[in-house]
Amino acid sequence: MQITFLGTGTSQGVPIIACPCAVCQSTDSKDKRLRTSILIEEKGKVFVIDTGPDFRQQMLRENVKQMDAVVFTHEHKDHTGGFDDIRAFNYIQQKEMDVYASHRVQQAIRRDYAYIFSDFKYPGIPEIKLHSLENKLTNIEGVDFMPIEVMHYKLPVFAFRINDFTYITDANYISEEEKEKIKGSKVIVINSLRREPHISHYTFDEAIKLMEELKPEKAYFTHISHQLGLHADVEKELPDFISLAYDGLKLQL
Repeated sequence: MQITFLGTGTSQGVPIIACPCAVCQSTDSKDKRLRTSILIEEKGKVFVIDTGPDFRQQMLRENVKQMDAVVFTHEHKDHTGGFDDIRAFNYIQQKEMDVYASHRVQQAIRRDYAYIFSDFKYPGIPEIKLHSLENKLTNIEGVDFMPIEVMHYKLPVFAFRINDFTYITDANYISEEEKEKIKGSKVIVINSLRREPHISHYTFDEAIKLMEELKPEKAYFTHISHQLGLHADVEKELPDFISLAYDGLKLQL
């Protein structure tokens, strides 16, 4: 299984005007963070988890030619804002795109992209096939996805475990019952927004503490705001088994 970090950043804490902070002005490519998303290649199939506003740019950067399904964690715009651009894969593959999402997320997609579901199908709109995603093992194109319900303040969000890999974004609480699904993962990706307390995301210290509890062989931090600091500086503060992810990072599991 190959994992590609399409984006490791967030809209959180990013000002509308050009930011003069050290991270935003950095020349280190690892400090250039698009909105959080990940690409999974397994058994000849290609999946993307979340289509944020940078989806098109991420697909072009990674030269992605195949997409078998889109899987959503939740409905916030920084995770769904690029959904319209799946139309390129409709054109290339000449078929509908399979989309997996909870009932609540499907409602949001239907609301935000109402033209896709209109009785009059305007030429060239995305062609999709919605599949309901529940908190139980789901086989997608021959690959098992285990949803893990985490809490993003008061909003339930799906994390996912695929084989020995667990991907968690937009969370600040995981019940003991759901943690059982994560235990034994060799690699865990977890959100680590910033150092200061936040109402709906794990902080730097909270994410480290959780990884020390779950004890994966390797952990990566994602959904990183510029408030966390420069990649090179933050890396020096992390335990040996934890690294700061960066856009374009590839893992072979």
